[in-house]
Amino acid sequence: MPPPIEDEWPAVCLVRPQMGENIGAVARVMLNFGLTSLRLVAPRDRWPNPKAEVVAVGADHVLKQAKVEWKLEDALADATLVLAATARPRGMEKPVWGPREAAEKIRSAINAGERPVVMFGPEAHGMESDEIAKADAILTLPVNPGFASLNLANAVAVFAYANAEARDGPAAPAWFRDTVNPPATQAELEAMFTHLEEELERGRFFHPLDKAPLMKRNLRALFLRARLTDQETRTMRGIIKALTIGRGGRKIDDV
Repeated sequence: MPPPIEDEWPAVCLVRPQMGENIGAVARVMLNFGLTSLRLVAPRDRWPNPKAEVVAVGADHVLKQAKVEWKLEDALADATLVLAATARPRGMEKPVWGPREAAEKIRSAINAGERPVVMFGPEAHGMESDEIAKADAILTLPVNPGFASLNLANAVAVFAYANAEARDGPAAPAWFRDTVNPPATQAELEAMFTHLEEELERGRFFHPLDKAPLMKRNLRALFLRARLTDQETRTMRGIIKALTIGRGGRKIDDV
């Protein structure tokens, strides 16, 4: 019997999952296709969850090693490539990939040393716009537009199957091509975004105020499309600092 396939990457991140049974079903289908890295963000029911363990049947170690966080930023902190699985791009300027294209690009990213994470939203209504805004690209499954609601475990299964197909196939051209500087992690990007947004708020850039959330999402999309390196995020923070405290302006603590 050949050794089992167990890939650390890509990780599957369930955002605010509601039912333990669905989490267990996700763990089982992940292991069916060789994925073992599961992340949970603010699960509705208590964790560990006995119902999840019952449904997982044989994929217990996927549940036991799952990382549980209460903030999405913490769950994505080490990721360098993030996909959001949603049937609704919601007008965001992001690449939209089907499961095969996403799997091929993820394989290429892994070969280049990246750490991809694929997010799936809660069962009832999917992810919020601000959560999707954190993604580099959108994963859209070719579901029936007249009946697009897909069970959480089934949605993960479609992606996991495509990922397994791509595992041994030819890799797509790497989306990220810098061979010297690694791509910025979500934690580095989040720190840069927070720094930029705080200074723009001080400068009263976000006007009218009711448009501020959309403006912030659009700014994030602009930088995410650029696929910044870690060095570039540090440079950007230096630029923000120079623009806000340079030329004899106000003084703040060092970045």
